[in-house]
Amino acid sequence: MCVATKSRAEYFRKRRETLKMFAVMIERDTLDELDAKIAAQGKTRSDWLREKISEELSK
Repeated sequence: MCVATKSRAEYFRKRRETLKMFAVMIERDTLDELDAKIAAQGKTRSDWLREKISEELSK
């Protein structure tokens, strides 16, 4: 059981080294509209945001 715990801890340690959280508060109506538009494109919020960030950084 200790091996699984250590493995899990190591997994999350590596995850925190490579990923960082980004969160903002926006109006519910705006987010509902955005969610509908993103869903119509067959994407997730994360996929959509990563795409927009890549576009912005490539300018």
